[in-house]
Amino acid sequence: MKDSSFNGQVGIVTGAAGGIGRAIAQAMAAAGARVVVSDVRPEEGKEVVKQIQSSGGEAHFVACDVSNPDEVGHLIQATLEHFGRLDILVNNAGISGGSSLAHELEVETWDRVMAVNLRGPFLCAKHAIPHLTAGSAIVNVASTYGLIGAPLAAAYCASKAGVVNLTRQLAVDYGSRGIRVNAICPGYVDTDMGGHRASLPAAQAAAANARREANAALQPIGRQAQALEIARVAVFLASEESSFMTGSIVTVDGGCTATFNYGK
Repeated sequence: MKDSSFNGQVGIVTGAAGGIGRAIAQAMAAAGARVVVSDVRPEEGKEVVKQIQSSGGEAHFVACDVSNPDEVGHLIQATLEHFGRLDILVNNAGISGGSSLAHELEVETWDRVMAVNLRGPFLCAKHAIPHLTAGSAIVNVASTYGLIGAPLAAAYCASKAGVVNLTRQLAVDYGSRGIRVNAICPGYVDTDMGGHRASLPAAQAAAANARREANAALQPIGRQAQALEIARVAVFLASEESSFMTGSIVTVDGGCTATFNYGK
């Protein structure tokens, strides 16, 4: 049974066809929000809508590449046409950009990571804010990699650091309008960002996951998060339960940014 935390408010979740985004969309719907599921993968996105509806929630799918201004504009207008209002924006869509040293990183890869991970949240906020009223909330999904350096991730680290400070800046400009803007910085989460593992041979996919598990094991909590553990924080930040929070950068990382990691 749904609760009534959001009392029928309408929220958009980008990158909601899988992983953290799917978990956020499902958790918001379970808390009483009407949810627009958005992604570049229509089949997977529509499946998330069906899952929400089968649990008694309300959801609608809108395809959108968040790096494209026209598609973002369409996302906002389609939301207003379908549900009649917009109260919550969760900027979750993101890509990893692979692993390489900065001097070996293709410029095209850098540009694409910046376009999705940083330009995307900016465009979504730009188009959504004129329709948000007092009591509305924006939740940006950044990363611990936006707070610290990490191996072989120049573009990803830089893009997520941009999201962190974009969050603070938007909070400054729009707090007086009653629009709150906060960010989550997840650590190791048991998801397959961008379907990367799914595209690998089974042995390589298993090795990639084993590396993540080994790295997560070095953190204070000692494991990867489940996507729902991130989603619960997103729901909190989007709700009135966090009414005095804006410009906050919330780590949900099992303690990995709280300690010097002696692992190799």
